[in-house]
Amino acid sequence: MKKHNFSAGPSILPEFTIKNTAEAVTNFAGTGLSVMEVSHRSKEFVAVMDEAISTVKELLHVPAGYHVLFLGGGASTQFCMAPYNLLKTKAGYLNTGAWAAKAQKEAKLFGEVIEIASSKDKNYNYIPKKFDVPSDLDYLHLTTNNTIYGTETKTDLDLGVRLVADMSSDIFSRPVDISKYNLIYAGAQKNLAPAGVTLVIVKEEALGKMDRAIPSMLDYRTHIAAASMYNTPPVLPVYAALQTLNWLKNNGGISTINKKNIEKAAVLYDEIDSNKFFKATVEDPEDRSIMNICFVMQDEYADLEGEFMQLATSKGCVGIKGHRSVGGFRASTYNAMPKESIEVLVAAMQEFAAKH
Repeated sequence: MKKHNFSAGPSILPEFTIKNTAEAVTNFAGTGLSVMEVSHRSKEFVAVMDEAISTVKELLHVPAGYHVLFLGGGASTQFCMAPYNLLKTKAGYLNTGAWAAKAQKEAKLFGEVIEIASSKDKNYNYIPKKFDVPSDLDYLHLTTNNTIYGTETKTDLDLGVRLVADMSSDIFSRPVDISKYNLIYAGAQKNLAPAGVTLVIVKEEALGKMDRAIPSMLDYRTHIAAASMYNTPPVLPVYAALQTLNWLKNNGGISTINKKNIEKAAVLYDEIDSNKFFKATVEDPEDRSIMNICFVMQDEYADLEGEFMQLATSKGCVGIKGHRSVGGFRASTYNAMPKESIEVLVAAMQEFAAKH
């Protein structure tokens, strides 16, 4: 039976990425060696890193004055690395979920942090809209897509201050105006590659303004100077990331995938909104994520949740159990998720409704 991988992360990757990476595991670039055992200083792997960086710049239209880095670790390391490098006096944070709250907590170790707005009062099921932003912030941090709760900020905010964004779960899913950001970071395991590497896009002029000493490994300038090779990079995830980037490029780029993502999400949201047994946890369509679609049983049918889970599982749907903070179900519809898989889930929902 075909499996339909709705897992939130690590998550589905393009077959193109899996196939090419599997081949490189046994014979990388004709070397007769595995990509897992070649030197990261070899000309073959340096070419991979260089191409990955240039393809990110091409796909996202990264303007001059920005650097693209592939760093070890996950986005959680960036929770401290970002303020270490950019927080001189005061920063603002939008608290729209668990990961945003963790980023805010780490930033408080480095300077004054203001919570600009929060949706915690309703279990993070909306994106705050009306709030004041002080003009003297070093930056405003936001988590663009909240994987656990199914909310997403789908536009680049224009608030009169520079932005820092955790885009771990919606990077490459939609066009982004890079020029509005001092820093963008994204753990790879949602929409790019296996876990272990983090993509960073940082503005040159935002760096070098701190009075504090920054450890070499936590200083973006260290990694810029070394072209992401200051220490041994996670070679396998970087190689896989390049395959995903090329897959995106070969399939029309970011605008094309964004259109497909919107269409895919609409198929599932339409069924949730029209099926009397289910309801979306995020009511406002403007706030609904196109990457992580969260829904629960209607209150009067809550006792049927287990039965629907069994039905969906029997159809090959994997990873649809909702996070414990929300409950119910979560369908992660990342770039590599085919529309056909969403249609299988929708058919299961319709079959369930017909039965009852």
